Amino acid sequence: MIESHKPRRISVHQALGGGSGFLLGCKTTVADALLWRKWGASVLVLISATSLWFLFERAGYNILSFAANVLLLLVVILFLWAKSASLLNRPLPPIPDMEISEESVEKAADIIRARVNHVLSIVREIAVGGNLRVLFQVAVVLWIISYIGGFCNFLTLVYFCILLSFSVPVLYDKYQDQLDAKLSMLHRMIQVQYRKVDQSVLRKIPSSVNKAKKTQ
Repeated sequence: MIESHKPRRISVHQALGGGSGFLLGCKTTVADALLWRKWGASVLVLISATSLWFLFERAGYNILSFAANVLLLLVVILFLWAKSASLLNRPLPPIPDMEISEESVEKAADIIRARVNHVLSIVREIAVGGNLRVLFQVAVVLWIISYIGGFCNFLTLVYFCILLSFSVPVLYDKYQDQLDAKLSMLHRMIQVQYRKVDQSVLRKIPSSVNKAKKTQ
């Protein structure tokens, strides 16, 4: 008998960074928070995001004014805390050394450089190479972004992405086998439709300006 082997399950926790990438100000990793393994951190992030969205989107607060007022209040509190601590022999505010390591800067710069070079390569492929397939793919993505932007502003879109990030990973981790089957079927359907468009439209148009130059 031939044994049917199920596809190996993907570790969502490892895909989200595993034990690396800690949330600001706590020992909880981003993966633990997104998968609701640390309920306190997950609830805190969602409450904070919901509060900020309500203040800026519904209550009409200005982001710049709100940030300046919060920073002003924080600086005044820390200043008064430090002064009272020196007078009453109390411990100073528990603030760590605030500095960005050179390694963090280099890592962030490498990530940004790779992303920018990827975007520039796509632009060059369209502008210089005349690749109609890439143009079609970019046009579809930009149209989807524009279509979504017609229903909500940037702040609401960011808040919606935060809600998705705290719901999609945990649901996928729980129902991975069922979702993989559905996503595989959807992927095959998209590939079939793309091949039809590719064969009927895209391949009939010259994909490169250089070909036109060679024929001249």
